[in-house]
Amino acid sequence: MAKNERSRQFPSRLSTTSFARLYILHLLNQKSYYGNAIMDEIKMRLNGLWEPSPGMIYPMLRKLESDGYIEGWWEEPDRRSIKNYKLTDRGYEYYKRIKLLYKDDLTDSLKMLKLIKEDIYKEP
Repeated sequence: MAKNERSRQFPSRLSTTSFARLYILHLLNQKSYYGNAIMDEIKMRLNGLWEPSPGMIYPMLRKLESDGYIEGWWEEPDRRSIKNYKLTDRGYEYYKRIKLLYKDDLTDSLKMLKLIKEDIYKEP
């Protein structure tokens, strides 16, 4: 952000959608997952403090797949019940770019929330 530019985003400069996209790619960089497992994994890793909705995850998975960042396959193609996803090479390059791009936003959000907590509650 430029020196005299005001930030109107609160409490994070990173949107929920951008955060969820980054986290999905982060998880798929580690191993393959299906949609519900992604939601469960995010909820578990964030100690239940936030859980993405199916209405956010599934359209995002379809978009990431159509953009060529992830690849999906049906566990049982005839039944089409569980679709697993993995990161593609193109997706890995995209993940590395947004991981670097969002790092400062996440850091700034943490600092801002810490300052707000200290100011309002007078505790670190």
